Amino acid sequence: MSTQDTRPVELKLYKAHEKVYPRETKGRFQFKRKLAVFVLLGLFYLLPWFDWGGHQAVLFDLPHRRFYIFGLTLWPQDFIFLALMLIIAAFSLFFFTALAGRLWCGYACPQTVWTEVFIWMEQLTEGNRNKRMKLDKGPWNFNKIWRKTAKQFLWITFALWTGFTFVGFFTPIKELAVNVVTWNLGPWETFWLFFYGFATYGNAGFLREQVCLYMCPYARFQGAMFDKETLIISYDEKRGEPRMRGKTRREAENPGDCIDCTLCVQVCPTGIDIRDGLQYECIACAACIDACDDVMASVGLPKGLIRYTTENALEGKKSRVLRPRILIYGAILTLLVSSFAYALLTRSSIDANVIPDRNSFYRIVDAQRIENVYNLKIMNKGSQTAHYEVSAIGLDGLAVDFETDDGVLSAEPGELISVPIRIRADRSVANKKIHTIKVVVNEVDNPNNKRTETVKYFGYDK
Repeated sequence: MSTQDTRPVELKLYKAHEKVYPRETKGRFQFKRKLAVFVLLGLFYLLPWFDWGGHQAVLFDLPHRRFYIFGLTLWPQDFIFLALMLIIAAFSLFFFTALAGRLWCGYACPQTVWTEVFIWMEQLTEGNRNKRMKLDKGPWNFNKIWRKTAKQFLWITFALWTGFTFVGFFTPIKELAVNVVTWNLGPWETFWLFFYGFATYGNAGFLREQVCLYMCPYARFQGAMFDKETLIISYDEKRGEPRMRGKTRREAENPGDCIDCTLCVQVCPTGIDIRDGLQYECIACAACIDACDDVMASVGLPKGLIRYTTENALEGKKSRVLRPRILIYGAILTLLVSSFAYALLTRSSIDANVIPDRNSFYRIVDAQRIENVYNLKIMNKGSQTAHYEVSAIGLDGLAVDFETDDGVLSAEPGELISVPIRIRADRSVANKKIHTIKVVVNEVDNPNNKRTETVKYFGYDK
């Protein structure tokens, strides 16, 4: 007589994480990725050290509320430019994702860029893929200890240098370097240096592909921007199957082109098998394309078993990369970039506001003239001291009066000045209840730089 086993059964809902050991490979796409890494990291680490016009070339000076971007100085009042940049970034993401999938992830994402550097340092200290796997499985001996220690030293040093450079975009980096050497850092500088360094160390050193798989939201919603005409990295199943290797392949009557070498899996930084179809884990780095093309060339078969293609092309249908969605995204993106460039090039370094005096509509100066009083606020958004003249147009004979010795207002860079002004007009001209006039603020040293504000002018209608 059998008895039923009532012991509890342990069920694992999640598969334990397995470390990915990406194999190094070469090819046209990997050359482009390395070039992108070199350019992007070069810009990040070198830009803060260059000066432009007497200040750091790129500096986000939060205490003084000014942003230096080469010869351009932006202030909080220029928030519209930040909004435009964010909108352009969003439409760029839509455009390039609809066109060719996760190009951003594979070539320009900070997680990808810094991970490439950390993997390179790992290869430098621990060797190639097979040596790294063997080292991790082996016992802790002198060889393993010194290699792991050397890797950690490079990782930590590079991460701290990254944190230092990041803070250098907000605190002048040359001053920051002196403060680091003398250990005279402020609390926020210390916090962000170590925080950003730790984030770089953790994300690029340990988490790596897990950031792409579990933390990045883009991996989840990218499918909404794909269609059957999107260029994606795909395995040509019709050509590759049935996949065979060795003796089985030699004896088969009609084998597929895939020799089942699994190099496409070994070089993948997220550890997926592209032959299983499109997967959200794929970051479009194209390492599998370069690896497969090398194998195909070595066995005398045509390249392109794994390639950039569309679903329609794989199904033998006509494929159109330039389709209405791409053209619409491209047109909107072109319009946004053009508008941003025009607004930036025509941007005035004068920010002015004219507020009418609420205590009275107008004042009678004498038998012939009346005046309106306003509060004029001018901010100098330039990088040099500026001098301004103020005039008014819209009615004949308008005269502007304010209390200065030479009739000129001056403002330091970033300074906001507030001055009461009186605008006078003849009764015979200002003979209606309300007129519309314009107050013009003009920079003395640069006549082309001016700001015009439209205001109401109350007249004498008796």
